[in-house]
Amino acid sequence: MFQPMRGHDYQQSSAFSYLSPEERVPADHPLRPIRTMFDAALAKLSPVFNQIYSSTGRPSIAPEKLLRALLVQMLYSLRSERMLMEQLQYNMLFRWFVGMDMDEPVWVPTVYSKNRDRLLEGDIARTLFSEVLGQAEGADLLSGEHFSVDGTLIEAWASQKSFQRKDGSSAPPQDSDPGNPTVDFHGEKRSNETHQSSTDPDARLARKSGGHEAKLAYCGNVLIENRNGLVVDAELLLCSGTAERDAAMAMIERLEGTGQVTVGADKGYDTKDFVKELRNMKATPHVARNEKRPGGSAIDGRTARHAGYKISQIKRKRIEEVFGWLKTVALLRKTRHRGLFRVGWVFTFAAAAYNLVRMRKLLSPAVSAA
Repeated sequence: MFQPMRGHDYQQSSAFSYLSPEERVPADHPLRPIRTMFDAALAKLSPVFNQIYSSTGRPSIAPEKLLRALLVQMLYSLRSERMLMEQLQYNMLFRWFVGMDMDEPVWVPTVYSKNRDRLLEGDIARTLFSEVLGQAEGADLLSGEHFSVDGTLIEAWASQKSFQRKDGSSAPPQDSDPGNPTVDFHGEKRSNETHQSSTDPDARLARKSGGHEAKLAYCGNVLIENRNGLVVDAELLLCSGTAERDAAMAMIERLEGTGQVTVGADKGYDTKDFVKELRNMKATPHVARNEKRPGGSAIDGRTARHAGYKISQIKRKRIEEVFGWLKTVALLRKTRHRGLFRVGWVFTFAAAAYNLVRMRKLLSPAVSAA
């Protein structure tokens, strides 16, 4: 019987490679349509980049590559810039997506972070989000009549130990460890009026509902359309008792058009002031009724009896898919940035990334069928 010769287990680097990263990535790879849509949005931002960058001096990292790197970091849940740079050293798929040649040197993590911070200073995320949303509108993926809104807590990059009295009278550490001193704040009454985080002054002590622990956080809010669950607006505010309703009214007010719309929401939005304000903005409040609220629900039987109200209550639950993706895949359960503006920038960029992933499925019949 013929026995094939065993091959030798050695690796020899060839002097030349004639296959580019473009040729090595399969034509049906899920990242291809995402990069096509993302590049189309980046092309619209070219005039904005020209205003941010000087026309003289030494060339820096292209902003398009910076944003593609940030996007692939979110899509593949890379928890740090150092890990991203490590992946770019040997991951051909990531190199192709970012737009790097095979022999192009990878950036130093600190250099990448400093160049990315330049983009954080501008309103690039909001403009990019609008361009991606415009593609969804052009593909007839958006509903212009039915929406849902909700908010969630985005944990701040600050510890409970940093939440100290504003007047500086907090109890001193119980040991001399400069890196992680022991601080006993049990039994101490702490609130946002008297205390503030020394690490992130914009963070606020908040909890989602009764029975949950209070943590330093921001309030992240999204508005989705009910047809396909795409995010049509995102807003990040400081935590307060009315932050979710304030963000909802701001996002609904920014909706284009003058026609009547419906807005689905959970019981936390069932207040007379919020419902009244929605009606003034030509928005029918399809808010879940909270019968336990003092004075009863602000949603009367005339609104709740319609079939559209029941449909909105079913559709509004899709907003949890957005929060689930943002917190697990995009790693926004706890932000790695500080300050309201920067955390809001990343939150808006992550919402655009979610739309790209969702649009890829909606625009690809083969993927949708699978």
